[in-house]
Amino acid sequence: MLKQSVLMLLFLVFVASCSNEAPQEEAKSTTEETTASAAPEKKEEAKPTVVGYQVGDIATDFTLKNVDGNMLSMADYPDAKGYVIVFTCNHCPYSIAYEDRLIELDKKYKELGYPVIAINPNDPEVNEDDSYDKMIVRAEEKGFTFPYLMDEGQKIYPQYGATKTPHVYVVNKTEEGNKVAYIGAIDDSKDPAAVKEHYLANALDALIKGEAPNPSFTKAFGCSVKCKKPEDKI
Repeated sequence: MLKQSVLMLLFLVFVASCSNEAPQEEAKSTTEETTASAAPEKKEEAKPTVVGYQVGDIATDFTLKNVDGNMLSMADYPDAKGYVIVFTCNHCPYSIAYEDRLIELDKKYKELGYPVIAINPNDPEVNEDDSYDKMIVRAEEKGFTFPYLMDEGQKIYPQYGATKTPHVYVVNKTEEGNKVAYIGAIDDSKDPAAVKEHYLANALDALIKGEAPNPSFTKAFGCSVKCKKPEDKI
C-alpha cells in the first residue's frame, strides 16, 4: 500500500513538472520568434555617390570674375583646343608650391591650344587669405600668366567635384562639347625636385597627338576645399 502511494506521488510530481515546463518552452519559442521578426533586416552598405564630373563627361561652361575685374568663361577662348582648369588658392602650401609649375605649363601649352584657367574655390569667410582682394595681390606678386577666377558662392567647384587645392581638370574641345579628358594631380610630388611622373603634361601631350591620356585619372593631393559647415549657413 505504501509502495503504491509512493508511486502515485511520483507520478503526480512528474505530470506537474511537465505541465509547468511546456508553457515555458512555448514562451521561450514565442519570444525568440518575436525577437527574430522584430530585428531589422540587414541592408547592404550604401555605396558612395560619385559627385562631380568623371572622365568622358561634358563640362558646362562657367562665367566667373577674374583678378583683372572682368568676367571670363571658356567661350572667351574660341581658338583653344581645350582647357586646363585648376582649382587652387592663395593660402594652401601645396597650391603655393605649384604656382611656378603652373606658370611654366601655361606658357608652354597655351601656345599649343591648352591654356590654364585657375579658379579659387574657397570661401573667404572661412579663410580670409583667399579673399578676392588678396587674389589680386597674389596674382601680381607671382606674375600669373593665366586668369585667376573667384568661384563666388562656390557654385562651380561642386559641379566639377574638386576636393583639393590644387585639383586639375583637363577639358578637351570636341564636337560633342567640352569633354573631360583628365582629372587629378599635376604631378606626383609637392617638391619639384622629387617629381617622377608629370601627369598633367603627359595628358596634354597625349591629347595634342590625338591620343587619350594614360592615366586619365590620378588622385589629387593638397589642402581641402574650404567651405562653411552646414550649421554656419543657417
